[in-house]
Amino acid sequence: MAQSIHLPKDLGFTQDLYIMPFDHRGSFQEKLFGIKGRNPTEEETREIASYKKMIYDGFKKAIAAGVPREKGGILVDEQFGSEILKECKAEGFMTACPAEKSGQDEFDFEYGEEFGKHIQKFSPTFVKVLVRYNPHSDSTLNQRQAERLKKLSLFCHSHQIKYMFELLVPATADQLKSVAGSTSRYDHELRPNLMVEAMEQLQDSGVEPDVWKLEGIETIEDCKRVAAQARVGGRSQVGVIVLGRGENAEKVKHWLSTAAKVPGLIGFAVGRTIFWEPLKGVKDGTHSREHAIQQIANNYKAFCDLWTKARS
Repeated sequence: MAQSIHLPKDLGFTQDLYIMPFDHRGSFQEKLFGIKGRNPTEEETREIASYKKMIYDGFKKAIAAGVPREKGGILVDEQFGSEILKECKAEGFMTACPAEKSGQDEFDFEYGEEFGKHIQKFSPTFVKVLVRYNPHSDSTLNQRQAERLKKLSLFCHSHQIKYMFELLVPATADQLKSVAGSTSRYDHELRPNLMVEAMEQLQDSGVEPDVWKLEGIETIEDCKRVAAQARVGGRSQVGVIVLGRGENAEKVKHWLSTAAKVPGLIGFAVGRTIFWEPLKGVKDGTHSREHAIQQIANNYKAFCDLWTKARS
């Protein structure tokens, strides 16, 4: 385990963090607009950007309705959200940008060796990576990912940008077989241990997130274990937030209510659960953009209120 003297200066983030993530690219294009296996046209790019603007407008409406301004933040991509990132930063909100290529099983940089220039273009509060990493899968693949992720870690910490690490732990074939093919049993019985193990492996590889963004955890005991791993070895200020994974609202409410009770878990990043149905309604013509924006605001504020109530 790395000693605390080798850790980046000012590592960590401790204030509550309510992130609205809409940096989806591949899934957004394909599932909402039917664009698959090709790049969107200029006109399609503008339309997708206009849908993302609805999410941002919903976020701002929720802030105006009482979500604490200093706790709210957005996560959006450069491809469809450049203007949103600029406006959000100018408004003084926290911002986060993704660094990964969308929809890849192996982490790689969206902009290759130019990743640093693209980050500095927006100077976000956080750089976020989404990584699929199972500690028992291909060790060569894991090592290759860890080397790239360490490179990003060093860049962030040397440029005073916070590093947000979204860790997904997909089951291996053997792990799924051991729970009779049940993804629900995998989530309950195996994933918490594997997440802690993955975090430890990545820390040992020199990857130092300020905030871990983790899949929902069912029990307070498991929440305590991931918080302890996040803060091991002098990393006492490192935070953990819970992601929504596109689950139904009831499941997400359970995850947030559980996490909010544990020190070290500082908030959430819930996206599709908040905005997908409202946007789909606009696309299908069943309601107006204004209606969708209000729905998004209501949904986001409800999760913020839930966290605050569970916290207290």
